[in-house]
Amino acid sequence: MAASGQEEDQDQDAKGGKKIINRTFLPLSQITALSEQDVEGVQKKLEEFLNFKQLKTSLKEAILLDYYTAGFWWAKEMNFSLIQLSGFMDLLNFLLENLSDKHMTLGDNLKELGRAMAGIGETDSERSGDLNFFSIEEAKAIIDYLNISLFKHYKLYEYLFHSPGEEFVISNENVIELAQPAVPPVPALLEEGIPLDICSSFMISPTAAEPESKDSDQEGYLEEPCPEVESFEADAVPGVTAEDQKSTACEIPNEIVGNLEAEINEKLQMQAAAYTLRKEKLKSPK
Repeated sequence: MAASGQEEDQDQDAKGGKKIINRTFLPLSQITALSEQDVEGVQKKLEEFLNFKQLKTSLKEAILLDYYTAGFWWAKEMNFSLIQLSGFMDLLNFLLENLSDKHMTLGDNLKELGRAMAGIGETDSERSGDLNFFSIEEAKAIIDYLNISLFKHYKLYEYLFHSPGEEFVISNENVIELAQPAVPPVPALLEEGIPLDICSSFMISPTAAEPESKDSDQEGYLEEPCPEVESFEADAVPGVTAEDQKSTACEIPNEIVGNLEAEINEKLQMQAAAYTLRKEKLKSPK
């Protein structure tokens, strides 16, 4: 019984008594709005009507938008009426859903196309099908277009809908070492420069730099030749080394040490006076 019922349904489909395309893809108001646009306008309107929100990241949405935009523009250039434009867009969506949702093979989808276009050119209302508002010449043109747009690339569309998509990495996190805030007069570091620990090993803090500068100034004054100091150092302890002075320092009585210190202080004062006089002569104009 079931088999006989199925055969009766197939006979009715072949005669056009049963609708194959049973729903409207786009309402007539949207078809009218699309017919008033250029190619870019059609694409933008379809993006809005189909609610495509991820065109920049979704390959499927981009391909579907191109599929429907190209189909509508071809039908518009064929000077189809609004009813014909609506029926053609229903046909495009019908065949694509057979592939994506029902997993139909190319052969089965071609059979569905034949059933949908059955009755074209027939005057009998009982044999008229879903697309009876097309002429035979227009039906041939539609078949040629579907052949080059969908059926010729059927494997690619199957891969698009039925193969797992590759996950693309669109972001990445990196840890960047930032330098500590600089304390004047030390300049700020470049964030793209060398690591902070390496840079810090070559930097000199201001507190450490000041004593060195003072020491360097004192060394500059002391490095200037002074005849009086040189003669005093030569007459003070001639022929006595530093080791001899250390070894005999403990053996000298306190009185002798005191007299020696007084004598040295007196000579140092004389040398300081001579050094000051020499310095004033250098500063005074000739």
